Amino acid sequence: MKRQQKEPNTIAKKQEEKIDYEVYCQYTRVWIPDPEDVWRAAEIIKDYTEGEPILYLKLEDETPLEYRIGPKDNALPFLRNPDILVGENDLTALSYLHEPAVLHNLKVRFTESNHIYTYCGIVLVAINPYEQLQIYGEEVINAYSGQNMGDMDPHIFAVAEEAYKQMARDERNQSIIVSGESGAGKTVSAKYAMRFFATVGGSANDTNVEEKVLASSPIMEAIGNAKTTRNDNSSRFGKYIQIGFDRSYHIIGANMRTYLLEKSRVVFQAEDERNYHIFYQLCASASLPEFKDLALTSAEDFIFTSQGENIFIEGVNDAEDFEKTREAFTLLGVNDSNQSSIFRIIASILHLGNVEICSERDGDSCHILKNDPHLAHFCQLLGVELEQMEHWLCHRKLVTTSETYVKNMSRKQAANARDALAKHIYAHMFDWIVEYVNKSLHTSSKQHSFIGVLDIYGFETFEINSFEQFCINYANEKLQQQFNQHVFKLEQEEYMKEQIPWTLIDFYDNQPCIDVIEAKLGILDLLDEECKVPKGTDQNWCQKLYDRLSSSVHFQKPRMSNTSFIVIHFADKVEYQCDGFLEKNRDTVYEEQINILKASKFQLMADLFQDTNKDSSISTSSSSKSSRVNVRASKPTPKVPNKEHRKTVGHQFRSSLQLLMETLNATTPHYVRCIKPNDEKEAFSFESRRAVQQLRACGVLETIRISAAGYPSRWTYPDFFNRYRVLMKKSDMTVGDKKLVCRNLLETLVKDPDKFQFGKTKIFFRAGQVAYLEKLRADKFRSACIKIQKTVRGWLQRVRYQKIRKSAINLQRYGRGYMARRYAEQLRLTRAALIFQKQYRMVRERRDYLRVRQAVVTIQAFTRGMLTRRIFQEFLLHHKAMIIQKHVRGWLTRRKFRRARNAAITIQCAYRRMRAKLELKQLKIEARSAQHLKKLNTGMENKIVQLQRKMDDQTNDLKTQNEQLVVAKASLGSEVNKLQKELEMMRSRQGDGSQLTSLQDELEKLRAELQEAHTHMKKLEEKHSNEKMGLEQRVEELERENSMLKSEKEEMNRRILHHSKSTEDQESSASQSVGRVQAELDEERQRYQNLLREFSRLEQRYDNLQEAKFQPGHKRNNSTQSSLESDSNYPSISTSELGDTDDAIQLVEEMGVEKAAMDIGVFMKLQKRVRELEQERKRLQVNLEKMEDQVNCKGIEPKTTSEQESEDLAYNSLKRQELESENKKLKNDLNELRKAIADRASQNSSSNELQDGYNLLLGQLKAANEELEVRKEEVLILRTQIVSAAHQKEETTNQIETNNVPEWTNSKKPIDKEEAVRAYHGLCESKKLLEAQLQSQARKHEDELAAFNTQIELLKDDIEKKQEMLNHTMSLSPEAQVEYSVQQEITRLTNDNLDLKELVEKLEKNERKLKKQLRIYMKKVPDMEVSLTAASSQPTKAKPQLTRQVTVQRREKDFEGMLEYYKEDEALLVKTLITDMKPNAVSATVPCLPAYILFMCIRHADYINDDQKVHSLLTSTINAIKKVLKKNNNDFEMTSFWLANTSRLLHCLKQYSGDEAFMTQNTAKQNEHCLKNFDLAEYRQVLSDLSIQIYQQLIKVAEHMMQPMIVSAMLESESIPSLAGVKPMGYRNRSSSMDGEGPGSYTLEALIRQLGQFHSVMGEHGLDPEIAGQVIRQLFYSINALTLNNLLLRKDVCSWSTGMQLRYNISQMEEWLRGKNLHQSGAVVNIEPVIQAAQLLQVKKKTSQDAEAICSLCTSLTMQQIVKILNLYTPLNEFEERVTVSFIRNIQNRLQDRNDVPMLLVDTKHTFPVLFPYTPSALSLETLHIPANLSLDFLTRV
Repeated sequence: MKRQQKEPNTIAKKQEEKIDYEVYCQYTRVWIPDPEDVWRAAEIIKDYTEGEPILYLKLEDETPLEYRIGPKDNALPFLRNPDILVGENDLTALSYLHEPAVLHNLKVRFTESNHIYTYCGIVLVAINPYEQLQIYGEEVINAYSGQNMGDMDPHIFAVAEEAYKQMARDERNQSIIVSGESGAGKTVSAKYAMRFFATVGGSANDTNVEEKVLASSPIMEAIGNAKTTRNDNSSRFGKYIQIGFDRSYHIIGANMRTYLLEKSRVVFQAEDERNYHIFYQLCASASLPEFKDLALTSAEDFIFTSQGENIFIEGVNDAEDFEKTREAFTLLGVNDSNQSSIFRIIASILHLGNVEICSERDGDSCHILKNDPHLAHFCQLLGVELEQMEHWLCHRKLVTTSETYVKNMSRKQAANARDALAKHIYAHMFDWIVEYVNKSLHTSSKQHSFIGVLDIYGFETFEINSFEQFCINYANEKLQQQFNQHVFKLEQEEYMKEQIPWTLIDFYDNQPCIDVIEAKLGILDLLDEECKVPKGTDQNWCQKLYDRLSSSVHFQKPRMSNTSFIVIHFADKVEYQCDGFLEKNRDTVYEEQINILKASKFQLMADLFQDTNKDSSISTSSSSKSSRVNVRASKPTPKVPNKEHRKTVGHQFRSSLQLLMETLNATTPHYVRCIKPNDEKEAFSFESRRAVQQLRACGVLETIRISAAGYPSRWTYPDFFNRYRVLMKKSDMTVGDKKLVCRNLLETLVKDPDKFQFGKTKIFFRAGQVAYLEKLRADKFRSACIKIQKTVRGWLQRVRYQKIRKSAINLQRYGRGYMARRYAEQLRLTRAALIFQKQYRMVRERRDYLRVRQAVVTIQAFTRGMLTRRIFQEFLLHHKAMIIQKHVRGWLTRRKFRRARNAAITIQCAYRRMRAKLELKQLKIEARSAQHLKKLNTGMENKIVQLQRKMDDQTNDLKTQNEQLVVAKASLGSEVNKLQKELEMMRSRQGDGSQLTSLQDELEKLRAELQEAHTHMKKLEEKHSNEKMGLEQRVEELERENSMLKSEKEEMNRRILHHSKSTEDQESSASQSVGRVQAELDEERQRYQNLLREFSRLEQRYDNLQEAKFQPGHKRNNSTQSSLESDSNYPSISTSELGDTDDAIQLVEEMGVEKAAMDIGVFMKLQKRVRELEQERKRLQVNLEKMEDQVNCKGIEPKTTSEQESEDLAYNSLKRQELESENKKLKNDLNELRKAIADRASQNSSSNELQDGYNLLLGQLKAANEELEVRKEEVLILRTQIVSAAHQKEETTNQIETNNVPEWTNSKKPIDKEEAVRAYHGLCESKKLLEAQLQSQARKHEDELAAFNTQIELLKDDIEKKQEMLNHTMSLSPEAQVEYSVQQEITRLTNDNLDLKELVEKLEKNERKLKKQLRIYMKKVPDMEVSLTAASSQPTKAKPQLTRQVTVQRREKDFEGMLEYYKEDEALLVKTLITDMKPNAVSATVPCLPAYILFMCIRHADYINDDQKVHSLLTSTINAIKKVLKKNNNDFEMTSFWLANTSRLLHCLKQYSGDEAFMTQNTAKQNEHCLKNFDLAEYRQVLSDLSIQIYQQLIKVAEHMMQPMIVSAMLESESIPSLAGVKPMGYRNRSSSMDGEGPGSYTLEALIRQLGQFHSVMGEHGLDPEIAGQVIRQLFYSINALTLNNLLLRKDVCSWSTGMQLRYNISQMEEWLRGKNLHQSGAVVNIEPVIQAAQLLQVKKKTSQDAEAICSLCTSLTMQQIVKILNLYTPLNEFEERVTVSFIRNIQNRLQDRNDVPMLLVDTKHTFPVLFPYTPSALSLETLHIPANLSLDFLTRV
């Protein structure tokens, strides 16, 4: 490696020499310097040739620019990267690596995409957003945990994960170096890194070390952070925190080192700055009672806290922060007394600053005012003497070789001494707190490795730079040197690993600058030397610097100053002011003041200064402290000088920095560079000038330069092949070796072999070559697009030409037709003209003739008319006179009549009005009654109809009369006309006047008749109109009444509806309450399951601790200890009171919430009572046994055979009596039941269904009577046996002595009573059985009746459908009827064929199954024959306990589904069925066979009433299952197998428990197999809890197996080949920490195959389909969470092609769900967010319509997720467009109204609550076969 010191401009010139001038052609985009924005984009508008002085450019605003090129002007501008590379995660992925490209990439990511993290090789660049971002939650930590660094988007968690992973893999200590200037976010970044380690590497025990590590942050911020002009929470010290890990990589402890605390801030603050936060926090809480003794007020009242003139920070509450600080002290173990002591010291420092020192007249001495309150408070708080402190604050002691004397100090000297004392006290307190924190974080365990987090100040330069800035910049020079060496080393390792020829690359080495500072006779040495001079000054020291260092390149003297100097650092030139350097370096404190503090009554203060005479007094070991104060002891006699006391601050800092560099060099460093984007602290505002200063200062650009000096761009062969195969020829693609193809392609495209190198796995390119290849690729695409456009345009033109040609032909055809038609039209017109002329001439002549004829006729007509009118006028005058006379006479008569009539009517009206008022009053009274309304309403409609009908009849009559009148009028009119004609004829013929008179008379008569007819018609019309008006008025009245009644009816209906609605509301509220109760039940179930999960975790942890605690060996447990109590989740009493969860759920569903709660309480009381009765029974049994033992001890002789027979006789007689009495009771009960049912049936005789039910119950009663008759016969038989036994007794009593009789009678009494009780209980059981049978038959009848009703409804529907078909058929034509009938027949035959086909398939399946079973049985026949032969050859040795059971089995003959085993065989049974059981051993048998066998053994133990056996077997079973699962905690098949068996055992315990709720689906035989003696509800609860634990373990195992497959299969694998594009990679992708060690890539087929394997395994093991569906649902949720989280954290997968791949993958998974019939399990709903994310990647993202479509589409995604995906969306080539910032803002504005949870990532640890539905088995236990390969010969079938 070669080091060379270079200036940045020389580096740029060297890079310029390598530039290819051919690329500076037209349309090339470049960067040019700009005084405001640092760099500005431009475009070349004219090709440039080498040597031209001007480069013609065009700015982005289209402004032309002539850019001068030359050695004295400007170099050629930097080239811009293609748009596809802008916004990259890693700056080293850029093709052109230079300052403007880096700055532009950071700006685009920060301002447009809001990404604050960016990689730059091995450096993470973090830009302070000045805004709280939701990217640091626990779900983000989980997402980055276990991921490779280049796989996810840049993040501080990725760097922390890389350090943690390298520590675990390489077993090498790691360091994370966080640097940056004040306000850049160093402290926050370091805090988040420590939070990641605390979360990922949590402590293995309960010491909570990780919480203590995090708790140290608020303490150190309070005592070491302060507000500056650049940062509100600036760290004024450096710290290096070492987090220790054990061999399991869990946190076991931590240690903190601090560097260069800024003590001067304690006594001085610049304008708008503050002191350390702890002072303001304590003043803000001064009003608390415990702080009354501190005598504190507001911070404005103290000099040390008010010099900045602003004691507040916007948005910060000092009182709340103080509470957090105190909580952190408490968490770290600082007790209240020590906390109080710390606060006393802090308060004393504030009071010391307010001590007023007054100058004397001579000016050389000073004094303190008497009764100074602040000095009194200071001395009181620290417990020192007031007089001594007052004296030594104004005096000092001088010690010489001969004498010691006291000297007065001036006011300035005293004030400086006071301030030095305050700084010294605070520094010691700071060191004590750090030491205490380290003690609390210290561990006694051996540390295996550690990760260090260095939070240190960055390069600083201000207008006035002093000693602190010098030390800070010196530390940054050392860190930059280490950084450069590490980057160079990594670059070299990468080349060596890929076997690339390594050439020496120069890099900037800042060792000469470091030598100027720390070398012999450097700045620090000269400073220490000047401090030793008794009267050394800053000016003398500065002059020495000019003399000694002026020859160095990195040291300069300012032109205008003699008290300052310039150091040329790697980042910038810095001018330091010499004033105060010596004082700060000495850090002098007078020993007299220290001695006073050492003598303090206050213990902590005395401890702080107790060891000042030792080496570790004022400056402890440099490994843990910095910036110490030297205090020289004054003694009367000289002593050997202590070198430690003479150490200056600079010397201490240099030593501690050297130790830090040694620590960092011994670790693997990781770098985080924090950038401050602006000085105004505006959110997401980027100032280029400020950013580029920091980039130059923090070494990011140096990393870029080192990378660009070699081969910065690197591609793997497959990625290069996929990206640039478009540049290959078809012949090149035939070669199978991709490396050879890539080599041939590059040699063809790039002629210069130095531009690229071929490594083992990657291709290395020089800077700019990737951009060149991208240009070639874009040109290729552009030419292809042009060719496609050319072809498409040619096709479009051909189509257009063909259309035009076709149109022209059509136009010609139509034109020719038009011409022919026009010629034909002309011929027709010519012919028509001739015809027209002929006709016109004829018409003209005829018209003349007709005109003459018309004139003659007209003359004649006028003449005749005049004569006729004269005659008519005379006749009319006579007629009018007669009419006038008639009307006058009629009018006079009518007037007289009307007057008389009106008078009569007036009288009648008055009388009628009086009567009407009375009647109205009466009617009103009647109308108020409801009866009247009913009467009115009665028949009202009929009356209306009758009146309407009457009115219609009269209308018809009127119409008939009108027609008759019209006819008569017409006839009269015709007659009048006829007479007129006759009259005229008579006049013309005879002219006789007499006839005319007679005719006139006759005409008058006719007119009179006509007038009478008219008057009659008018009368009829008036009469009809009057009647009509009356009817209409009546109808209106009736209608009003009807409307009133209707309104009342509607009001009633409205009230009814309102009442029904209120009822529905009540019902809906009730249903909502039930829903809420159900939701609360689900929440409670989930909490309960979470508790179970936590319990299992603690149990596992306890087992691990037990295994680690005890030495290996065998230790026998106490046999009396119940393993159930240790392994189960709850003690037996609590679980019995809790009951079964599923039982309670079913009870709630069946009975309702309130009733169920009440019944459960009653059930609990009954259960408790049953336990008490059971205890009482056991106690009585014990007493009975004791009495029998006492009787046996008295020497009772064995009973003889005759005595036994006598006892049997007495027992039989008593049994007969009991049976008879019980028979009578049963008969009475049955009679009463029959009578009650008959009464109910008679009451409901109208219902056919009740009658049927009554008949059924009568039949059941008859069956019960028959059963009683059978019992009678049994009683008679028993009675005959008793009689025969009595005869035998009489015969035997003659042979027995009389003295034996009393003994016999006394001995038989207890036995008779016991047998009688048993007989009585037996009869009670038979009675209960009969009642149960009766109830079951009644329920069966109800079910059958419901089935019949359903069948009737179906038949009705079928009949209706057939009727419709028949009607439809009848409406068709005959041909259509035939066709329709044929079609219907074909459909019917097809359905019948399908049904028959299904039946045949089922029969074939059953046949195959039976053949398979037959083959299995045939194989087992020889073994059974051998075993039977062996059994017959060997004598049977039955144990005594089995004699009674064998006799019972022989008597019952049939197998009852029970298995018997001996107590000593229990361990073998558990070992065979559980411990040594393999799932494949029972794969060919009934699913869940072990569960059935265990239950059959439990049944037998229940049958023989052996509670100890039941308890022992169940306890052993549960413990064995837990041990097996613990042993196979990563085996999915074993976990699934035992989940199925545990749930089946739980279902069996429910199914055969005897509870009616679980017996509804049982057969009669299964009901006979129910448990008789024990209630195992407690064990059901334990098994339910165990099932939940197994389910959670199953989910954990499945997720663990699927987790490495999900991201690769869903996002990375190419399900659609050649769709995904490849983009250039950065350093993180090419040199990940897991190179060559990561898991292989998985395809979607592998993921689906894994899911199918899970599902098939669960199905083979007989797991309930509901539970399997819940497992698949949970796994799909995990797939959704991991896929979406990776999509949100990876920029490289947010593209259109990834969206297409993801859509295809999701469709394949949905198809798999449908194929497995799991689409109803809720799994599809869980992957809805991923589906919408894929759609979001594919939709258009331009217009407002697109924004609205996105908002309506992405309903399952939160606003943060949508915006994040849009920000991450990356085009894969230049033809795609980026999402604009305005579009994203539009989306945000539209989604503001959403009430989404502010969540970015999905919680991957969320687990849905599991519900085990009750699924009874249809298998009958007596049909179960146990395979011989299980070796269960010791079990006996019962």
